[in-house]
Amino acid sequence: METDASSSLSKLQISETRALIPGLPNDIASLILSMIPYSHHARIKPTCKSWHTFLSSTKALFSLRGHLRRSSHLLIIFPQDPSISDPYLFDPQNLAWRPLPPMPCNPNVYGLCNFTSVSMGLNLYVLGGSLFDTRSFPMDRPSPTSSVFRFNFVDFFWEKLCPMLSPRGSFACVAVPDLGQIIVAGGGSRHTWFGAAGSRISSVERYDVGKDEWMAIEGLPRYRAGCVGFLSGNGEEREFWVMGGYGASRMISGIFPVDEYYKDAVVMDVKKNGCGKWREVGDMWSDAGRGRLGKIVVFEEYEGRPAVFMLDENEIFRFPESCLQGQLAQGNVEAIAYGSANGSLSYDMASNSWQKESIVPRKAPCNSTCGFVVVGGELHVMTLLRGGDLVENRRSRRQKRGGTLFIQIYHPKKKTWRSLVTRPPISLSLDFKTAILCTIQL
Repeated sequence: METDASSSLSKLQISETRALIPGLPNDIASLILSMIPYSHHARIKPTCKSWHTFLSSTKALFSLRGHLRRSSHLLIIFPQDPSISDPYLFDPQNLAWRPLPPMPCNPNVYGLCNFTSVSMGLNLYVLGGSLFDTRSFPMDRPSPTSSVFRFNFVDFFWEKLCPMLSPRGSFACVAVPDLGQIIVAGGGSRHTWFGAAGSRISSVERYDVGKDEWMAIEGLPRYRAGCVGFLSGNGEEREFWVMGGYGASRMISGIFPVDEYYKDAVVMDVKKNGCGKWREVGDMWSDAGRGRLGKIVVFEEYEGRPAVFMLDENEIFRFPESCLQGQLAQGNVEAIAYGSANGSLSYDMASNSWQKESIVPRKAPCNSTCGFVVVGGELHVMTLLRGGDLVENRRSRRQKRGGTLFIQIYHPKKKTWRSLVTRPPISLSLDFKTAILCTIQL
């Protein structure tokens, strides 16, 4: 590790004539500066010219932080359409926020939602979604998009990539870092402004990051939108799981469409030279249980075993890792988040049922939504509290209007809870029902 760190250190732009920290050799000073969390870099860059030059050597700096095991586990929050509302980088450990540039804007479309975001290495990908297009008729009918964008943290800019073969929103997505691939499955055209309706598809595609091209692979057994996907296993024993979602809909009184939610999952083998066939997993709960999946997160637990958790109102459930062959793929895709409220469950694959893991200590206020994501090996249940929801001293009107982010954190191995409070700089209302969350390690 010392050799790798020395190699990364030699690539950093360090001026021989300027001291990074007066009184210290530059190689020692550079190690000290490299340990500063990434979320604070933008604030300390203007300190002096030598620091600005050093912290601008982004690729080598990230490599050095990785070798020193000082990488930060960060959360990226998309409050609304990223082309008009800045995404934010949040560091839970240091309670630091940093805005990211807005995504390239298309003047003909607006209201992007239900897209998916995944990270791979030092890059962040935004795929698909549902939006309104002023060139379509009628203009008030949402349509899915096939657009794909990538944010490069080394150069700190967005770039547009090859679009997907089929436009889609509300779909399952997973990154396979060691193969340099992204797999998407299912989806539809539903928009958050409408509670039902919209199209559904069953197509599945695989994206090659190096070649910047999409390839169609075997589709899902049935139309499926609003589903969640995750990867299980390693090497040649990996599987792509697609869980939950909805397919057909039925009409109530011949007027109101209601979704028919799936209670099962489908699984496909993922290999270096291609993908296998889909196989179906039976229903995961009875008709007397919940009508749909809650918010799902997946992460590498301890001893190389994967863990799948679901937040359902005020309970957390767990999906038994004994049924997942192998371990979750390594890489920067540490967590995958998908919708519910403020409790958490675990799923037992052997018995094909969810097992209760814990209860969230503080239930979310009425009519509020919760974010559910894994950061640094811990489950984060996030709620935006308003003025009367949290006892506090007097604050400025601007802070009160923005609300307070209350985060309850559960450690699956220690079975313990802790909490923290922060004030997001987001001027818009943060609604976790529509906000998109993604994690990255920098």
